[in-house]
Amino acid sequence: MAKYDKIAKFYDKAEGFIEKRVFSKYRKKLFEYVNGFVLEVGVGTGKNFPYYPEGVRGFAIDVSKNMLKIAEKRKKELNLENIELLEMDAMDIKFENDTFDTVFSTFVFCTVPDPIKALKEVKRVLKRNGTAVFLEHMKSKNILYNIPLYLMQPMTKLFLGTSMIRETEDNIRRAGLNIIEVQYLFKDIVRLIIAKK
Repeated sequence: MAKYDKIAKFYDKAEGFIEKRVFSKYRKKLFEYVNGFVLEVGVGTGKNFPYYPEGVRGFAIDVSKNMLKIAEKRKKELNLENIELLEMDAMDIKFENDTFDTVFSTFVFCTVPDPIKALKEVKRVLKRNGTAVFLEHMKSKNILYNIPLYLMQPMTKLFLGTSMIRETEDNIRRAGLNIIEVQYLFKDIVRLIIAKK
């Protein structure tokens, strides 16, 4: 995505404070559910790499070349030899059906242009007994919580292509995945969702 190519070099600095104080603990929680042969969808600059379980192997994909360049550098620094980075669109995942034990994403499906299509791709490449794990922000069930989200929406959409009001939990269901657990991490705006095929 062109927008992410343009902001790649500033992206980590822009999110530095909230990443350190908030998102880092959410990422650690997500990785309690990640194992086996894995696919990370929307790897970005590789912010999840420090939390990868020891011995995990697989692939991490992103649509932005410039984000992937930063992720590659981070991967080498952390010596993640068993993870291969690939430029790939979440809406067209170039892997065979039933390939991965775990497919996961962090704050990705607020940005993908067609989230249902991408989530169907996640389901397709997930093994029958595999697990899909999503750490995502989304529209709240509480109208009052949504007021700031709607106010932020024009700016985030313009500069990042990010929607603050996606109904990602519902989209996961619409894509045919079976949600087995939902954890509310910040109100019900940030959720950790665990699903099966």
